[in-house]
Amino acid sequence: MPIEEPPEDAPDAYRDLIGQYRQISYLNDGSGVLGWDQQVMMPTGGTPARAKQLSALSAVTHDLLTADEFEAALQAAEDAVDDLDQGQRAAVREIRRSYDRTANVPGELVQDLSETTTQSQQIWQDAKAADDFEQFAPRLETLKELSNRRATHISPDQPTYEVLYEDSEPYLPLERTEEIFDRLKDELVPLIDEITEHGDELASPFAGGDYPEENQEALSEAALDRIGYDRDHGRLDASAHPFTSGNQFDARVTTRYKPNDPIDALTATIHEYGHASYMLGLPREKYGTPLGASLSSGVHESQSRFWENHVGRTEPFWEFFLPTVKEHLDGLDDVTVQEAYEAVNRIYPNNLIRVEADELTYHLHIILRCEIDRAYVEGDLDVEDIPDRWNQTMEEYLGVTPDTDAEGCLQDIHWTSRFAGFQGYTIGSVLAAQLDAAMRTDVSDVDGKIRNGNFQPMRDWMNENVHAHGQTYPTDELAEEATGEPLTADYFLDYVNEKFTDLYGL
Repeated sequence: MPIEEPPEDAPDAYRDLIGQYRQISYLNDGSGVLGWDQQVMMPTGGTPARAKQLSALSAVTHDLLTADEFEAALQAAEDAVDDLDQGQRAAVREIRRSYDRTANVPGELVQDLSETTTQSQQIWQDAKAADDFEQFAPRLETLKELSNRRATHISPDQPTYEVLYEDSEPYLPLERTEEIFDRLKDELVPLIDEITEHGDELASPFAGGDYPEENQEALSEAALDRIGYDRDHGRLDASAHPFTSGNQFDARVTTRYKPNDPIDALTATIHEYGHASYMLGLPREKYGTPLGASLSSGVHESQSRFWENHVGRTEPFWEFFLPTVKEHLDGLDDVTVQEAYEAVNRIYPNNLIRVEADELTYHLHIILRCEIDRAYVEGDLDVEDIPDRWNQTMEEYLGVTPDTDAEGCLQDIHWTSRFAGFQGYTIGSVLAAQLDAAMRTDVSDVDGKIRNGNFQPMRDWMNENVHAHGQTYPTDELAEEATGEPLTADYFLDYVNEKFTDLYGL
């Protein structure tokens, strides 16, 4: 479907605003391609030039968004709000939000932050490889200082951490997110303890093997093909940290491979496919406008967690996909569906790495990060104390202490680009369970469809109920449109209690 202009009967003020905003969106997407290239294809020596390129682009987009001409167009569209339909009003609302979060931030600060962020990714990667937090700490201090200055310019009377949180989760108050976190911590910790103390021993048929990267890559490619990844609009590559980048025309995914753990790459690939499915499901004709853009970090994560956990970790999926695994990986001929299903759902409380965490302890990893993140941003934790605080909190929540910074506070790339962004992972898991429950009332025999490799009905349901709306609805309204009620943790807790009680024979 071609990219469309606003309808001819839309007010001229709205048409003018959308025309200007689209140019800004296109520049941002160009920056996204350069960022993808840095993490996937660019030689490490290219960082100084790439930092300057992205800094220059950020300056251009900042100037366009804060120009008098753009402000006048936005005000004119707001003055014509009574003549706009629901989607058009939502587009203006979102453009206003972007403008308000940019107008008072100096262009020089925007450039400095962009350049520092780009440089920091390589510094983080080198520090992690060297297991040397001190190498990264000065850059982390600079990132915090720049981010806090930006937050003060955006909203000087609002707590800094809350301003930064709203970058990725604008419509779910931080207080409400923390209430969800408290409830999850209260209910997941006893469940994990019960599994650890009294649960059955689950199979681990993939442990102890050696799986060449080229075989794992072929398996990940096969998984994407079986699920239905659109190769005309995407690709798979390897990166230091799995991620997805792009838009509804070009949604690229990455994964990473561990020689002794093929499940890590496979589940990461399916997870990133979920992100790509959201991007590719956005209305193509609305590209460059808020109606053709994803809503928030939490909603994005709901799509990746749905495909990873509610599809890729189910027994029906392994009935369907285990033969493909055996085609690509040696030494697994005798593995049964039940063994594979148990293996991908084992609980590993002593696991140190978030992206390798199981479905339950994963959220303790997230809560740990959010607490440390907030304490650091708000000045209650000095940078040199982060490794010790990280290790102490991991011991408290998970009963394990990292031996190295690479396994501890250096394991995630996220601080190189933003603070207050980890909440979306858990919010996404909560929303994914709620969406899954609603889908199963609308779509008949979901498990049977998964078992037969028929994933199109699930994709269609997500397209209709989530993707097609773009940024039309705030988070709670989107959840209510899709499921009939605002966001709630009930479905997630019911889902994990039922699933893991059954798996572990409790």
